[in-house]
Amino acid sequence: MKILVLNAGSSSLKYKLFIDQVLSIEGLIENITNYHKGIEKIEQKLQKEGDIDNLSSLDVVGHRVVHGGEIFKESVVIDREVIETIKSLIPLAPLHNPANLEGILMISEIAPTLKQVAVFDTAFHQTLPPKAYHYALPYELYKESGIRRYGFHGTSHQFVAKEASKILGKNLNKTSLITLHLGNGASLSAIKNGKSIDTSMGFTPLEGLMMGTRSGDIDPAILFYLAREYGYSIEQLDTMLNKKSGLLGICHQNDMRQIHTMIKDGNSNAKLALEMFVYRIKKYIGAYYAILGKVDALIFTGGIGENDKITRELILNGLPFEIPSLVIKTDEELAIALECEKVVKF
Repeated sequence: MKILVLNAGSSSLKYKLFIDQVLSIEGLIENITNYHKGIEKIEQKLQKEGDIDNLSSLDVVGHRVVHGGEIFKESVVIDREVIETIKSLIPLAPLHNPANLEGILMISEIAPTLKQVAVFDTAFHQTLPPKAYHYALPYELYKESGIRRYGFHGTSHQFVAKEASKILGKNLNKTSLITLHLGNGASLSAIKNGKSIDTSMGFTPLEGLMMGTRSGDIDPAILFYLAREYGYSIEQLDTMLNKKSGLLGICHQNDMRQIHTMIKDGNSNAKLALEMFVYRIKKYIGAYYAILGKVDALIFTGGIGENDKITRELILNGLPFEIPSLVIKTDEELAIALECEKVVKF
């Protein structure tokens, strides 16, 4: 089966071609101002390097879609109704869903008979119980506006959980794990019997761990204080929390490799940033251990999780319980391709 996986950003298109589950070619097209031209460039690359006549000669195109709300609990074949529903969810992910949708629409325009599949970052976390996904806010906000914890990085958490069960030689449905997706964006998931029962990201990817540029958990009253005393606007607060906080906010650097170098050079703020990053992860591990009751393994993935031995050791050092740890390389695009094979019927 020939499957093209697309991950559309606001000004970029990442793509990978899988032929019978084997990666054939991959690439990234940046500075896109016209998605139609971006898709055409990908088609040209496929024709030149992927031995594909045109897009219509593919079997399916799989799309990463960031937000599926409560509606999409699993991957789906895209039709007009699915497109309209993704469009209706744009207020929940205004930075991501429009770009994801644009990629879908451009494929539909260029190759209208080609099957397409939407794979949602939020779907894996739709098994969270109400006590985990509700916020202690007026209940009407949930009923009327869908304000609840959704969680993200679901495709990655699900993929590494499946891989971990194979390594451990256990049935996934009888396996409990804490998965740590640690990169510029970072999140944990508590997985019981193969299902996500809690996760650190919430209504948006801003909640939870300290990240590269995101603050993670804070006292929300800080925002009221900054607005009242210093005149911060909503836009300024949004930018500060999402783009100027986290590791970057503490030490002016969000690349963990550079932070380690800065620490060696005696930079106290870099040391503080790393200590904060590790401390908050440990708190979440402890909480998830408590709700799971038993944990078969801690799974590290993502750029930091896979490659940063120093940070992994700091996280594991001093934990008051013995848990095996595994490092598993995530592959969200392969996971999307596998989902396409599962849901598309020929």
